[in-house]
Amino acid sequence: MKPVVFHALAEAARGQEPVALGIISAVKGSSPQKVGAKALFYTDGRIKGTLGGGCLEAEIQQRAIQSLRTGQAEKFDLLLDHDFGWDDGLICGGKVQGLILPNAQRAGEQFWSDLAQRQTALSWGVTPDFSLRRCDPALDNISCQTAGGPAVADSPGSTLLYHETVTPPCALWIAGAGHIAQAVAPLAAQLDFAVTVFDDRPALEQCFTGEVSCKTDIWEKLLTVQPSSAPSFGLIVTRGHRHDALVLQNWIHKPFLFLGMIGSARKARIIFEHFIEERTATVEELQRVACPVGIAIGSQSVTEIAVSIMAQFIEKRAKLVYGL
Repeated sequence: MKPVVFHALAEAARGQEPVALGIISAVKGSSPQKVGAKALFYTDGRIKGTLGGGCLEAEIQQRAIQSLRTGQAEKFDLLLDHDFGWDDGLICGGKVQGLILPNAQRAGEQFWSDLAQRQTALSWGVTPDFSLRRCDPALDNISCQTAGGPAVADSPGSTLLYHETVTPPCALWIAGAGHIAQAVAPLAAQLDFAVTVFDDRPALEQCFTGEVSCKTDIWEKLLTVQPSSAPSFGLIVTRGHRHDALVLQNWIHKPFLFLGMIGSARKARIIFEHFIEERTATVEELQRVACPVGIAIGSQSVTEIAVSIMAQFIEKRAKLVYGL
């Protein structure tokens, strides 16, 4: 998930604006959000992030505003039953526990900026006295369990009220800068993938701005680039079958967790059979490739195709990276 709350906390620290941080630290049963969900509450009623919306968030917002008045942090323990959420339709039946931390901006702009930028894996936590701490087991006497992927509650017996490890976003490489890539790339960036587009047509670089990187050169040079150490995914959507096969022939040997390629089942069968016959790839390697890529939702337009593709990549990321 994109670190919207961390960015907002860094901004609040920079402007010395008082904000209260709400965190869900434990969940039992059904709930509208999971462990690690965060929301930032401002004195003027604004909220950034979410703890699930509805009456749950309204209740925590009320407590958060009060905590800004008193300066007192607190734990919350709410049962989402018929009595609590009937008026707002929130009768999940689960139990949600969490923390409200007033003036969280006081941890400092650097503290929150480092977490927002996610250049490397960083651990942080909340101590029993509600202090915010950077966790490094080698340097700190506070027990910090290392956990990859989404936020997780601290292990039993730890001294922390809450702990999480923030990791760099998963990489998504897109081969081909045409209309499919132009729809997929910005959507993937919004969905917390670090996106790089590759193509041999320099004129298409201008189609990608903001958080999306675009590299153009001849394919022979582009295919020598190696993925970073972050979990990586690949999408092949070049302008023709020949280029698709050229990229796949190379990318199948890179450490991508999952590869998707545009095309039909017949195209996949022909290319895969050729690769196996020529010993370009093994059956096991080709099992990481989805062609046609995307979830079957009856997509017709380019935008709909992009949605179907990213739905599949979100599903694969949840399973292969986060173990969900």
